[in-house]
Amino acid sequence: MTTAEKQKVKQDGGGLLRLDRQICFALYSASSLVTRLYRPLLEPLGLTYPQYLVMLVLWEKTPRTVGELGEALGLDSATLTPLLKRLEAGGLVSRKRDPADERRVLVEPTAKGAALRERAKAVPRAMACQLPLSQDELINLHGTLSRLSRSLRKTERQPG
Repeated sequence: MTTAEKQKVKQDGGGLLRLDRQICFALYSASSLVTRLYRPLLEPLGLTYPQYLVMLVLWEKTPRTVGELGEALGLDSATLTPLLKRLEAGGLVSRKRDPADERRVLVEPTAKGAALRERAKAVPRAMACQLPLSQDELINLHGTLSRLSRSLRKTERQPG
């Protein structure tokens, strides 16, 4: 490295403020691009990407409270409620008060929402085919991002 290059590195902190070195931007950019790839796959199902995520959680275990859905998806009720209303209007989910605790709202797929699960099974395979990574790379990336999310959630919950 030349003296001029060393001076430049020293001035800008080794490039710490370069956009292409920001983990936040790499995650944001990749997330936006991947979400865009989902659109044409979810359109025939009549789902947006956030609605698809809600349905995935409900297909795993049902019924779920709004709080459980929010916890699983990392969404607050102000964001989740409009999503659930649209899914309900589309006939895919039902919402009802929990008879054991009227303060809680239970959400579950309707028959139409449960039937959509079969058609949705093609989505993960179609996505994997569109991503320029091998199966091993996808598995490793998923593991890394999952560990990062778990760790950040734990950190976020700790009193500061």
